[in-house]
Amino acid sequence: MNLPQFFTLLRIFISPAFPLLYLKHEVLGLPLIAVPYLLLTLLIICESSDLFDGFLARRRNQVTDVGKVLDPMADSIAHISLFLTFTQGIVQLPLLLVFVFLYRDLFIGALRTICALRGVALGARTSGKAKTVIQGGAAFLILILMIPCLMGWISLELFQQLSFAAASLAALCTVAAVGDYLYANRIHIKKAFV
Repeated sequence: MNLPQFFTLLRIFISPAFPLLYLKHEVLGLPLIAVPYLLLTLLIICESSDLFDGFLARRRNQVTDVGKVLDPMADSIAHISLFLTFTQGIVQLPLLLVFVFLYRDLFIGALRTICALRGVALGARTSGKAKTVIQGGAAFLILILMIPCLMGWISLELFQQLSFAAASLAALCTVAAVGDYLYANRIHIKKAFV
């Protein structure tokens, strides 16, 4: 295992900590006010490792097929874990909104697999990378807004509305990224299904 793969796997192993800390903070003896700070720390580690693994892989010439598969999977696991966690507790995102992220990843993953089995490789798109950044930004915003909400500086209702708006923007970008991916790869996809 090389260093870029280590950073990728780190995101996968950190992801279960999001729901654990958020939903079971009392069992762990953590005050609720500490939760957004802990989750922000974990999210910073995840997002930083995402930058480092790609940078290191290219710089050290350690780009591998395994890394190409694991990196987007690690991003998906981290973000979906966090957004599914946000359907509970004080955030209360609608589950159907979070399904947009899940369905996109399942759909694109299945499409890539079908095409690969037929000898057609579908490349990553800039829109997919932008989608990942926007999802991460929405998660950061929700966690940052959680702090003044828990301090009583903004109302729970306002916090939930802003959280919903941030997640909705990320969902719209996710849908747009799917459209861009399908359009850009339409010829390859058509060949794979002939």
